[in-house]
Amino acid sequence: MVHRKIRFVAPAILFGWLALAGLNGPANAQEAKPAEPAAAAPAAPAVAPAGEAAKPAEPPKPKIDSGDTAWVLTSSALVMLMTLPGLALFYGGLVRRKNALSTIMHSFIILCLISVQWVLWGYTLAFGPDIKQLIGGLDFLGLKGMNGSPSSYANTIPDFAFMIFQAMFAVITPALITGAFAERIKFSAFIIFTLLWATIVYDPLAHWVWGGGWLQKLGALDFAGGTVVHISSGVSALVAAIVIGKRKGHGKEIMAPHNLPLTVLGAGLLWFGWFGFNAGSALAGNALAASAFVATNTATAAAALGWMIVEWAETGRPTVLGAASGAVAGLVAITPAAGFVGPISSIILGFLAGVICYIGVTKIKAAFGYDDALDVFGIHGIGGTWGAIATGLFASKAVNDAGADGLFFGGGFGQVTNQIIAVGATWALAIVATFVILKVVDAVVGLRVTDEDEVAGLDLSQHGETGYNL
Repeated sequence: MVHRKIRFVAPAILFGWLALAGLNGPANAQEAKPAEPAAAAPAAPAVAPAGEAAKPAEPPKPKIDSGDTAWVLTSSALVMLMTLPGLALFYGGLVRRKNALSTIMHSFIILCLISVQWVLWGYTLAFGPDIKQLIGGLDFLGLKGMNGSPSSYANTIPDFAFMIFQAMFAVITPALITGAFAERIKFSAFIIFTLLWATIVYDPLAHWVWGGGWLQKLGALDFAGGTVVHISSGVSALVAAIVIGKRKGHGKEIMAPHNLPLTVLGAGLLWFGWFGFNAGSALAGNALAASAFVATNTATAAAALGWMIVEWAETGRPTVLGAASGAVAGLVAITPAAGFVGPISSIILGFLAGVICYIGVTKIKAAFGYDDALDVFGIHGIGGTWGAIATGLFASKAVNDAGADGLFFGGGFGQVTNQIIAVGATWALAIVATFVILKVVDAVVGLRVTDEDEVAGLDLSQHGETGYNL
């Protein structure tokens, strides 16, 4: 047993040493300073007509760029693909066969629900004119006043492009939560919960972080949704798992995934779509998008390796499910940092995400005994929290001068403090609001199916269908 542990600990130590050496070495991309542009020759002074004073030049008007627009629209489609079919297949393969269709249905219907909610009122609550740094105004209710002109959030793309890109973030966030209460929630309760949660939790939080709210003013960094998407969904999932209660037979019956190939296919689609999620958040087809793309891929690969190494060392076997889970953990953790960190930092951040989320899924969950069916909190809640705080450690203005220097790049503890405040605020909002929403829904329609319906499976009891006719 000792020689087995030595065999796997040694590569991990070597891996970490190489990563640290790269971080401190001169080849570190984050420390490379861009070359100073050559000074332009002074322009000849303009001669004003006789009797007229010279007028100051007007700033150029914002102009929509076709390349930036194409990239953001493509990224919107990639983020949609993350939910359907990516997340639908990932979750669908993890549940028991009798619940496969109902689990896939959650992702499908959320895409429909939130696409309409976002147009009617979600977008304006998140990105309408700021009201006391807490919520957006109702100026864009039903997308009123939007006409395809340059967006105030990114002036080289149309306002509709920005809106639909953000819509896909609003779609996938409540879809992530469904993994916590899979196999036991009423479909009617799921519908009401989703609409309330998106309106009360997601939309205000998106405004706090990206729409001119107080966390953005504070200086908290979240490039693509570590707080807005992953912490909010992961923590809300934990609350839902506790309030709704454990599945019937939990801890007594084997509840193994019924189709791991589906899950791995879903994980691959999530990885593919995440390039739109993170690199698309540059809101332009530029060098920052390329940097975020590289950081995303690198962190994801490192996290899958990190999970695999610790699992292999502890159990003696590396599993396919473990590698796929580790990859998703890396995608989650790099999300807030993708546009602020370089390649070497992303390796360290991702590798540690794999290790930390493995502990969250296998140790913390077992210690507290909650039934988070598909480990939403262990991966998104814990991974998102680590990624948000790690952004305060590894951020570098050499990568993105609109960001900040983190602790490891000479910025001191200021950015770490801002990140911790953002994490705490997100946890607090998610816990309180989700608990209240669940209690209201339970009082109105009830949260859980009956024991008989749960035993029969939600495919039959809620939808009158089966996923497999064999």
